[in-house]
Amino acid sequence: MRAWLMESYDGVENLRLGEVADPQPGRDQVLLRMRFAALNPADAFLAQKMYPAQPPLPHILGRDGVGDVVAVGPGVHNVRVGETLGVLRCNAGVESWGTLAELVVIPAASVAPIPDGWSAEQMAGAPLVFLTAWQALTMWSIPSAPPSDGSVLLVTGASGGVGVASVLLGKSMGLTVVALSRSRAKRAHLTDLGADFVFDPVEGNLLKSMMAAIAPRKVDVAVDNVGGALFNDMIGALGYGGRISVVGRSGGEVPHFNTATLLFRRIRIGGVAVADYTTEAAQVTWKQIVNRLDGTGKRPLVDHLFAFSDVKAAFARLAEGPMGKVIVRVDTWSRFQNLS
Repeated sequence: MRAWLMESYDGVENLRLGEVADPQPGRDQVLLRMRFAALNPADAFLAQKMYPAQPPLPHILGRDGVGDVVAVGPGVHNVRVGETLGVLRCNAGVESWGTLAELVVIPAASVAPIPDGWSAEQMAGAPLVFLTAWQALTMWSIPSAPPSDGSVLLVTGASGGVGVASVLLGKSMGLTVVALSRSRAKRAHLTDLGADFVFDPVEGNLLKSMMAAIAPRKVDVAVDNVGGALFNDMIGALGYGGRISVVGRSGGEVPHFNTATLLFRRIRIGGVAVADYTTEAAQVTWKQIVNRLDGTGKRPLVDHLFAFSDVKAAFARLAEGPMGKVIVRVDTWSRFQNLS
């Protein structure tokens, strides 16, 4: 099969389109002929050795995708050859070869059908970011649960994959959503998606503007995809018992962080770890996510669709900051019609 091979930890710019042996499904696994794969910032981090996983080389990136089942391994009874399925959270693209290939092996417990009314492209890019956003929003209760109705949610990097998912899920939970994006066009789009207030994070009076908009309330939960200097403004916007769910760090390190800013308001900061989902929990949570999106009539957002030969350009678009998900059409699957 053809695949985008990561042969060093020198970044996605050095991926190479090459040929490797076709994988075969083992016990409790399925073989998918890929139709679409989606990119995530974690792919680029892994390719720079900035991610906990350091798989042996060559490696194939890609954690999301949709494909046709062309073979099943022993012990698989819940999946049939010929079905078109999406990939939920698993080790594909992390410890094992991922979806930037014509064929990929996935645990049978980690696939799910395309929801009614969704396109294959929407499904290809949705599971990882929506599972991440769900955890970020619900992790502060035991057992996990959405914030109370009417709570104020702040989302940084709101136009990215997890950002858009957080906005959509936040609105489905009855939250007042404050979204941050540097792009005027993206801010308008976030308003269309349901964000109640949208601000440019680099404006001079950001904190003052946000607080005036939501007064007399303050932020209850923040989903932070950025880090950097913006982190200190987030802490300033939090009310008593405010919480920050840390998802990403595209803005780099937090400068001049003062731990005293956490005092007196009992502010809590916690990291999100989507790998904590068991296969069973991922399936249950995914069904809840789909039901919530169906209830609001919203769908995952696709920013741009790239050809399989243009994966490097797709990663460049990801680095620019897309509005939603960057999707790759794996346009060589006709070569494998004899497998189905």
